[in-house]
Amino acid sequence: MRAIEFATYGGPDVLELREVPVPEPGPGQARVAVRAAGVNPLDWKLRSGAMSDVAPLAFPHRPGLEFAGVVDAVGDGAPVEVGDEVLGWSETGSYAEYALSSVLTRKPESLTWRDAAALPVAGEAALRGLRLLEVGAGDVLLIHGASGAVGALATQLAVARGATVIGTCGDSGTEFVRSLGATPVRYGDGLVERVREISPGVDAVLDAAGHGALPDSVELRGGTDRIVTLADPAAFGMGITFSGGEPGDQNSAVLRELVDQVASGRLRIRHARSYPLAEAARAHDDSATGHSGGKLTLDIG
Repeated sequence: MRAIEFATYGGPDVLELREVPVPEPGPGQARVAVRAAGVNPLDWKLRSGAMSDVAPLAFPHRPGLEFAGVVDAVGDGAPVEVGDEVLGWSETGSYAEYALSSVLTRKPESLTWRDAAALPVAGEAALRGLRLLEVGAGDVLLIHGASGAVGALATQLAVARGATVIGTCGDSGTEFVRSLGATPVRYGDGLVERVREISPGVDAVLDAAGHGALPDSVELRGGTDRIVTLADPAAFGMGITFSGGEPGDQNSAVLRELVDQVASGRLRIRHARSYPLAEAARAHDDSATGHSGGKLTLDIG
């Protein structure tokens, strides 16, 4: 099968399209013929070596955290059957024609392959951030990066819970953030004043962008409580909660909750671009800009 792998840390040029053996599923695993794979910032951060101190890789490494595709083989006790259309988290890297997974769920016919592949990582992160903040009806929630893949899902989920959401974005994302039921506000210098013109205070802050907004968040909150970042390691030196996920956060129940909301039309995904598998390096370049304008995917099937 074809797969993207790299044998050393470095820039996008270390990504290579290789012919590798098709993996065999073990107990509880399904082998999936991948149709689409999600591209996430963690993919290129791992590839670059930026996270080698906390998450060292064994080489060669195959990137890719999430996928959508068709089950073509199962191990004993797998939760799905051959022929099922599924989405989930990959245990062997999803930048490949086949991937193994034990945490997956069936894909409704109404979801496109791109929608399904875009959902696990961003959706779980959005749900986790809101859970840690205990966001509920009546809260004023500030979301940094509200037009991005995680931020847009968190915005919709928070609005559905009855929260008032103020979402930071660039000028190109203003109308999109407003369409999600939030009040858009431009990120950057002067953010504190712009937010206070909308609301005298905020009850909670979710940082899904990781672009240095934590000091402003502390000023707006008047302290560090009820601030969670999913992306800014500066949190560790500021007494702010950084959440990168814990064992067990990635589970089938979370996938089913997200799938149900997308299938019912209560949750929508904003796509940016889809690249062929052979152009994974271009997808990494696009993701690293931080301005892709939505979810990036690889079209594999």
